[in-house]
Order: sequence, then structure tokens, then C-alpha cells
Amino acid sequence: VGAVNTTNMPLKLPSGFSISILAKDLPGARVMARDQFGNFWVSRPSAGAVTLVTLEQGIVKSQSDVLKNLHSPHGLAFDPTSSGFLYIAEEDKISRIATYSDQAKPEKIIDLPGGSNHNLHTIGFGPDDRLYVKIGSSCNVCIESDERRGKIYSMKRDGSDFKEVARGLRNAPFFTWSYVDGRMWATEMGRDLLGDDIPPDEINIISPSTSSGQNSVPNFGWPNCYGKNIHDTNFDHNTYIRNPCMEPFETPSAIDIPAHSAPLGLAFVPEEGWPEKYWYNLFVAYHGSWNRSTPTGYKVVRVKLDSKGNFSGIE
Repeated sequence: VGAVNTTNMPLKLPSGFSISILAKDLPGARVMARDQFGNFWVSRPSAGAVTLVTLEQGIVKSQSDVLKNLHSPHGLAFDPTSSGFLYIAEEDKISRIATYSDQAKPEKIIDLPGGSNHNLHTIGFGPDDRLYVKIGSSCNVCIESDERRGKIYSMKRDGSDFKEVARGLRNAPFFTWSYVDGRMWATEMGRDLLGDDIPPDEINIISPSTSSGQNSVPNFGWPNCYGKNIHDTNFDHNTYIRNPCMEPFETPSAIDIPAHSAPLGLAFVPEEGWPEKYWYNLFVAYHGSWNRSTPTGYKVVRVKLDSKGNFSGIE
């Protein structure tokens, strides 16, 4: 069976796949969250809006901006214990709202650092029933003045018990959890201005460190290290008595991908309804490069993993 493309766009798919347009006229669409009725809530940071796309038998019935005048809304997550509550990550805060009430207003649960680079925050509920948020760096490469930058945190659903989960992440735009072992995986965009091929962008496994360093919080090295614990001597000119980029002090990337691919969303392939060769695999969407002499990216790739999470290649 060949590939089927009904979008009128020059998209290339593997044999057996099909693609079609679900909804249109959503400029700047960034994150989707599906509610208990099967409808999609879509964040649009540049429009300051969250759009509700309602479906009927898989066909769009209506779409409208139900939340407006927001401050670069990005991350969306429904509370798994109370599906009518939607959490929204804006540039400067996380709020929640009861979607079943037309009169409800967003209620702030916690402030976030806004402004500068990487000001779009991603959120999601983990298998431990805690809400996670990534906070990107304010720069390409620097020592941050705000210690919350370049990290992933988790918290209770009311914003309390705010805990650091991982650090040394320049910009980990999206994350998800493996249904096999519950580990958290995240994409990571490496720094710019070191040429076409370094440093690599990364896919990281965000899991508690068993080392004696950093109170068991894994450190993925930024701004001093990248990839497989490579020292960024272009930025870090300090002299050390040991290699500053090595385990157990820093955590290497799980998978390196070509520099400037700009990996964004990622999702594990479920077993149900998929050919067996895709089971346990990870789909990753590459935004594509803006800063490379020969552009790269602009595609969705399959990261091949076995039932134990062992990596065997990308296609």
C-alpha cells in the first residue's frame, strides 16, 4: 500500500501512511491537548490565545478562541484526576481553568520567569501525578542570573512543592514519558554559533541520578558541556583539575542528533494499531535549521528503540 497525501502540500510519507488536514486557519498553533470529549485545545502564543476545536465523528464542527489576551500561552495539560481542569503555561505563569464553565477565569498557581529567549514553557502531568514544567535559558550560552532557568521542575497540582528535576538544559522544548518503564524523555536544542555541525542537538532521558552529585538531580551540562559530555571550551575558559564534563558530575545525552535540527515534539508509538516494527519507538518532529549553511531538519523521524529502551538508530 502506497502513501496517501490529501493535503496538497509536498509531504513525503512512508508506504502505508496517510496524511490529511484536520483543521485550518490556526496561525501560530503550537501545542494541542485533547479533552474528555475528544476535542482539541490549541495554544497560539503569537495570538495570545487558546483555540477550542470541536469535533463530531472526526470532522471539525467548530473552532473559536475561547481564551484570549494571554501572555504567550504555550504548554497545555488536562488534570488526569479532574479532566475538566486545563492547565495553561504562559510566559510568566501557570494557570488553571475549569473548562466546563463558560464563566470560569484562569487561576494562577505559580509565577515563571518571562522575557528573553526561550520564553515558551511546556507543561505535562507525569505518571507520579505531579505537574512538570520546563524553563528554558534566557540566552544562547551564559551563566544565568535566575537560577530557575535551564531546568525542568515538578510540583503538586496547586503549584506547591516546587522541585528541581533536571538542570543544564539550554532549551528542552518538549518532554514525554515512556509507557514501558515510565522514564521521562526530552528533546534539547544545542547552542548556536559553533558552526554547522556542533554541538549536536539531543534527546535526553530525564531520570534521577544515582550519583553523589547535585542531590540526585541530573545535570546535562549546559552551558559548559554538550552532547556526550563534551567540554565547550569556546565558552568555558576556566582551568580545572579534572575534566568538568564527565560522569557522575554531568549526564551525557542519550541520543545525539544533527546540529540545528531543532527537535520539538516527541511521542512514543503505541502498540495498538501499529505494525510491530514500530512498537516502543519514538517519533520526534524536527523544526529545522535557520542557522546552518546547508539547512537540515524539517521532518518527523523515527527513533528506533527496543522493549528495554535500547537505541538502534534513526530513520
